[in-house]
Amino acid sequence: MFSVIEQAPIVSEAVANVFRAIAPGDVQLFPVSIEGEAEPYFVVNATRMIDCIDEARCREVHHRPQDSFPEYEGEYRWIYGLRIDPSKVGGAHVLRPRKFKTAFIVSEEIKSALEEVGNLGVSFERVTGPRDTSPE
Repeated sequence: MFSVIEQAPIVSEAVANVFRAIAPGDVQLFPVSIEGEAEPYFVVNATRMIDCIDEARCREVHHRPQDSFPEYEGEYRWIYGLRIDPSKVGGAHVLRPRKFKTAFIVSEEIKSALEEVGNLGVSFERVTGPRDTSPE
């Protein structure tokens, strides 16, 4: 699985069609207008939040201070080298980790289909497999 870090992805119709075809139960697509653009765009909302972070395999994990905002209690401040446990995601093609909602994670199938669309303006980072030990 791969992670795309973005709060609310805004995508073209071609990209939205990838999500519609492969992960209709994992996302909501909301049409939006962008000033100066004639073609339709969509906000992609991942509807599945799964407790799947493999903290031991992440490169560096930062927890929120206990005295931070109550609504963020138990969540991560930031994770470098994010790794998830693929056995916990079931058949999800798109998800956000329950305690690190900043990460927007897609399956290999979605990643491949998105790369075929091309010119996405995003990068993918593998979140399964061995720990990433490369420097930032």
